[in-house]
Amino acid sequence: MPLRPALAASLLALVAAACAHSPVAAPARALTTQEVIDASAPSDWRQLDPGHTLYLQLPSGMVVIELAPQFAPEHVANIQALARGHYFDGLSVNRSQDNFVVQWGDPAGDELALRRPLGEAREKLPAEFSRPAQGLAFHALPDPDGWAPQVGFVDGFAAARDPKTGKAWLTHCYGAVGAGRAMAADSSNGSELYVVIGQSPRQLDLNITTVGRVVVGMERLSVLPRGGGPLGFYTDAGQRVPILAARLASDVPEEARARIEVMRTDTATWDAYVESRRNRRDEWYVHPAGHVDVCSLSVPVRPIPSPQG
Repeated sequence: MPLRPALAASLLALVAAACAHSPVAAPARALTTQEVIDASAPSDWRQLDPGHTLYLQLPSGMVVIELAPQFAPEHVANIQALARGHYFDGLSVNRSQDNFVVQWGDPAGDELALRRPLGEAREKLPAEFSRPAQGLAFHALPDPDGWAPQVGFVDGFAAARDPKTGKAWLTHCYGAVGAGRAMAADSSNGSELYVVIGQSPRQLDLNITTVGRVVVGMERLSVLPRGGGPLGFYTDAGQRVPILAARLASDVPEEARARIEVMRTDTATWDAYVESRRNRRDEWYVHPAGHVDVCSLSVPVRPIPSPQG
């Protein structure tokens, strides 16, 4: 659909300022976030890779998780093997710690004799806290970060990098999915997963393997009753939320897959979206902040438009 001239001019002004990574002067009529989304082209969106998309089915509905093999290839391969072996089916959400994480896996915990076998998945994996930054399509944000020299997005994932060390890693933002571990750095294997439900515990960055992010269904996890035990674990087995199934989208019939797409994070439209969040010009706002935090940017998700739409 063609853009109205005023909308087109405003979008171009926002894009130019965002690409220059400089404060933006208010255009003739600045675009709101919704107007940036409405003005986007089909090429500004992408569908999830079915082989790297995990469907977690809870009694309340489905949670869609996008896995990040570019950051944690061995953990992602293990999670794929666990899902194909139906490992998570019948296990449960066992922990809900206020302003921190919700965790799921085998409720047997440290009782090794009672734990479910991993099937074709590996018991031991290396820690994957970071990876070389070289080779990543890192799209940096214009504002500084308190936890890393640079932050931005890689294929929809909030990430950080350090030019001095040459390392890059995923950031612990709301909705980030990580692999729980014990004291040893290499004690995670993807059989215990958690999602961040609190205020960006970035102290976990570079200390744990982050394997993906929730794309749809965070409300099914973030609203769970908080556990009364240490670290939010449920002390009453009746509080645990059963996992009905966990499947890779590639193993689900195409007609049963979630019909969603996510905004790309490497385009001029994304830059305009970022600028609309760092300098809010909705009528309600009196003072544009002029700053945006990597964890305050949620990547837009929408239903896949019908061919007739």
